[in-house]
Amino acid sequence: MKRCLVTGGAGFIGSHLVDLLVSEGNDVTAYDNLSAGNPKNVHPKAKLTEGDILDFAALSKSMDGMDYVFHLAALPRIQPSFDDPELHDRINVLGSLRVFEAAKKARVKKLVFSSSSACYGTPETVPTPETAMISCMNPYALQKYTAEQYLLMLGERFGVPVVSLRYFNAYGPRSFNEKDRFSAYSSVIGIFKRQKDSGQTLTITGAGLQRRDFVHVFDIARANWLAAQSEVAGEIFNIGCGEAYTILEIAKTIGGPSTHIPERLGEALITQADISKAARVLGWKPQLTLAQGLQTLND
Repeated sequence: MKRCLVTGGAGFIGSHLVDLLVSEGNDVTAYDNLSAGNPKNVHPKAKLTEGDILDFAALSKSMDGMDYVFHLAALPRIQPSFDDPELHDRINVLGSLRVFEAAKKARVKKLVFSSSSACYGTPETVPTPETAMISCMNPYALQKYTAEQYLLMLGERFGVPVVSLRYFNAYGPRSFNEKDRFSAYSSVIGIFKRQKDSGQTLTITGAGLQRRDFVHVFDIARANWLAAQSEVAGEIFNIGCGEAYTILEIAKTIGGPSTHIPERLGEALITQADISKAARVLGWKPQLTLAQGLQTLND
């Protein structure tokens, strides 16, 4: 049994990671300020500590004695990061530095950071490997990349094992929160599903020809657990499915009437992961196809 702390543990991905860690027999604490997370998401066998990652004292106290720390707390939306880049920078960059300092103080065995494929922008190489050129198209991407590089650099300097996971487009149960514009991962699948369930028309951005690699939250949680248990440190891994679908294809799969809304600037034309490194080094591959993953939204 390991003692694990998950920042953002009441949120979309964080709560599913908490579920997995509990199922593996670990002692788990979800650390969340509940700005976007929901206490109802937290597994009853896990401890919920309400706190902010900018509050070093509270964070450090909660992290004391932890073996593994999974840092998922963030403001993860692209368009809102343009509207208030300073707020997003404080949470996504400064907050990550506070997490690192607390992890260093607690002498944790592994810090697993949730990064983003957004740092690749519209890549020249598809599928895109971890060695691809960085081309941030929005403040959120720049912040996640900056935080990732800080943690890897400081981890090497101070002997804190750090692994960074660059998620592609996460989807799955608990992904959509219509009451919170900063809600984690209100991605197109979650939005389409909510629109269909409420009898609304599906809203397709632009022509809908953007291609996206969608990875299910269950697979992301498993990647975090494998990364924590591995002997690897100072490495970056793509976490995606390795396949890309157009937004039009997703709308057709979800079903129902649709309409087009203006294109949004600052978003990539295509995301598609080369996941060979994660398979080779971590022994991780996605287990759910898109069709199987969409079915979990109805369970």
